[in-house]
Amino acid sequence: MSYIEYVVAAYAVFAAVLAWDFVAPRIRIAQLLRAVRLVASRRAAAATVVDDTAELTR
Repeated sequence: MSYIEYVVAAYAVFAAVLAWDFVAPRIRIAQLLRAVRLVASRRAAAATVVDDTAELTR
């Protein structure tokens, strides 16, 4: 009886997990960078609105 199917399946699972361990952190880093950029742009927009409001109240 040959166990080649089990060996191939084990290597396939190992390769899939290894690939996921490579890709998952990069996806999370990209999400975090996007969130930080959005917060920075909102803060910049809020600061601009406050400055514009101050100009309009003169």
